[in-house]
Amino acid sequence: MEDKKNTFLCGVVEGFYGRPWSMEQRRVLFQWMQRWGLNTYLYGPKDDLKHRLLWRELYTVDEEVQVKTLISEAEARGLSFVYALSPGQDIIFSSSCDLSLLKRKLNQVAELGCKAFAILFDDIDHSMCQADSEAFSSFAHAQVSVTNEIYSFLGEPPVFLFCPTEYCDSLCSPSVAKSPYLLTVGEDLLPGISVIWTGSRVISRELSADSLSEVRTVLQRPPLLWDNLHANDYDSRRVFLGPFKGRPPGLHGHLSGVLLNPNCEFEANYIPLHTLAAWHRCGQEDRKDDAAQYCPDRALNTALLDWIEELNQPLLPGRQVRSNDHKSSRASSKSQASDSAADGCKTADPKPSKTSSEHSSRKDNTALHSSSEPQRPESKQATTPSSVHSNGDQASRADSHASTRSLVEKPLGRGLSGGKNPLSESQVRLLVGLHYLPHEYGPAAKGLLQDLTWLKANCQCVSANGNKKKALPQKVEEWRGRAVQFLSACDQVALLHEGVVNSVNRAVLYDLYPYVWDLRNTLLVAKAFVSWLEGRILSDSSSSGSWKNCFHWCGTTSGSELLGVEAEPWAFKGGLCGEMQLLLPMGTNTELFIHPPPLFPSARLYNVRPFHSKDKMELYRMVRQLHQRSRGQPDLSVIHPDFYGDRCLGAVLALCPEYSFVLEDELGVCGCVLGILDVGHFAKRWQASWLPAMRDKYPPQALGNSGHAGTKEALQCFMEEQPDYPDSLLYHFPSQLRLDALPELVDCSVSRSLLTALLTALKANGSRGVFCELQPMDQLRMEFLTKLGFLEILRVEASSREGLVLGRLL
Repeated sequence: MEDKKNTFLCGVVEGFYGRPWSMEQRRVLFQWMQRWGLNTYLYGPKDDLKHRLLWRELYTVDEEVQVKTLISEAEARGLSFVYALSPGQDIIFSSSCDLSLLKRKLNQVAELGCKAFAILFDDIDHSMCQADSEAFSSFAHAQVSVTNEIYSFLGEPPVFLFCPTEYCDSLCSPSVAKSPYLLTVGEDLLPGISVIWTGSRVISRELSADSLSEVRTVLQRPPLLWDNLHANDYDSRRVFLGPFKGRPPGLHGHLSGVLLNPNCEFEANYIPLHTLAAWHRCGQEDRKDDAAQYCPDRALNTALLDWIEELNQPLLPGRQVRSNDHKSSRASSKSQASDSAADGCKTADPKPSKTSSEHSSRKDNTALHSSSEPQRPESKQATTPSSVHSNGDQASRADSHASTRSLVEKPLGRGLSGGKNPLSESQVRLLVGLHYLPHEYGPAAKGLLQDLTWLKANCQCVSANGNKKKALPQKVEEWRGRAVQFLSACDQVALLHEGVVNSVNRAVLYDLYPYVWDLRNTLLVAKAFVSWLEGRILSDSSSSGSWKNCFHWCGTTSGSELLGVEAEPWAFKGGLCGEMQLLLPMGTNTELFIHPPPLFPSARLYNVRPFHSKDKMELYRMVRQLHQRSRGQPDLSVIHPDFYGDRCLGAVLALCPEYSFVLEDELGVCGCVLGILDVGHFAKRWQASWLPAMRDKYPPQALGNSGHAGTKEALQCFMEEQPDYPDSLLYHFPSQLRLDALPELVDCSVSRSLLTALLTALKANGSRGVFCELQPMDQLRMEFLTKLGFLEILRVEASSREGLVLGRLL
């Protein structure tokens, strides 16, 4: 018993907000922990209703079987199973009934074989009801009284943990040393009870021996570290794959243990737990030479190489082993996957932790038995606007684009069974570097942020008007070199996205795909914007500057710099994606960047870039095919092969091509969006030059008397004068976008990225608002634009232009 009390506890706490892990995932976790030398597992998922919200209720017979099995499997692996209960939200400390119910619940678990317990009072209100205020002198006194009684009732188990409400420096009032709450805990809590602590913050970047010594003095015992370094339940756009870091091995002497509260996504925790175990082993050794000291980079390298073997296991979501699939060539026990059937995997949406104020309100079943169905990202696939190509068009596009880039799609059907390729070491290193730690980015992420920050801050040297002549040639070449470097890094992320979708390990795919997909989409916009800057961004001397400041979006401070080292990571949401987003002109408009991942992952590779004159023929062909597929419509290409293109795209591509963006896949161009910066100025040019040219190209007499009535009617678009837009509309919404060639895709986020790229360009050159005309029956595009913040601002009833006008401010 005494040896157990003196054991340094090191392991995992399943204590996050969100969908708990499945039973099969926990079995795999226990295998990892035994293999690496970890010794403790604490069960306390916040979304297990009978752990927190319904803590008074006993487990059913079926649930008892689950708990007993979990306890037995942990002990069989040599692990200490700690059962945690969180009664703090609604317990009445002075109520003998509540105290009896608490004892009954813990006694039920003890009879199932549990020998270690924890009482958690984290993330609750400090206030007490009137009955408690009359019975206890303070909130701390109430908690300590109940905890001591439960500890004695259970026979003073060798492992018994208490989580205070003030569980880190930043929550202590007025300070750690002077906190009446902590002083009461230290003075009155029985000495056999360990106190949980998270460090200087809820998520502590670093821990020092001095700060822990102060806590130890106040608590009159060494604290047990509940480490939230890798917790990600507070930010749905972040996952942390980096090493255990910022905790010197010498801290062993100042702590009674370390329990890591890791990522919600089970498969994301291989490296964090592997490196935690390495830290633990180094802290236990007496050797002082460098080889025995814990080095995060060295530990990361070892863990990463082992993880590559794990990643190449043919596992399905929920860690089912694929039948009739190849086995890993690795023979050691390190690569052994679970030999049991899986219960299910987590959803792709992390929920808010003890690390968060965004507590989940999910009301699903007890966490002990998760669904056996593989859980896909929680989204319904929205239908995008009318397509410019279908699957049937791809063959013809392939013929006309034999020289396109080699980013090739590996079709996955419905996205569940296409994975056959292992991830390379370089791809895994890139994956970890992009999703490193909450307070620190890996090399790849740092490079992306530094390049984009520099490129936008120095884009005046490649502007469209004036400044390019003044810029030194070497400055222009430096800008171009950094741009090429940035675009190449974006391409590597796109290839990583493809690799993850096509990977053989589908369990890892469904846990990590939403994060790789989100970053891919953000970089599609960033890459398009950087490609657009040279020769298109306007400097302050622009004649259009009367109603804008061209570089108002070129801030110099990143989100992390604004917050400082001591800020909690959830104060700035999004991590790398969030910072990349804020470096773009439309970065504060979250509806353009944040949306659910597609229901079925797709490996198709896309690129968004500015329009080039060589794209015109392909875009004309696509628009012509789109209209030819419309049933009941006359084939107007008999007039001229260019007719559809001239009517839908020609004027914008001829008069202001700098605000047009194309989307291309491995077969070539597959869609575009067109923009007009200043509609008033554009209308004058259209009237003066484009309209006369079209009247010459399509004279009414060309059809004679044999033309179809619909064909003659279509030609009227070049014969009639277009009515002007109201000045009140153009004042607030001076720019226009056109969606005639917006593609329909399985992953509609790519269409969003295409449109967002255009909006960033309009915003960068000073537009304050943009509008788009739609036909009243075009519900798909209307829904698409509404989700991106567009609202109906005008109904046009002129005979030549009937429809709705949707707009949004920039």
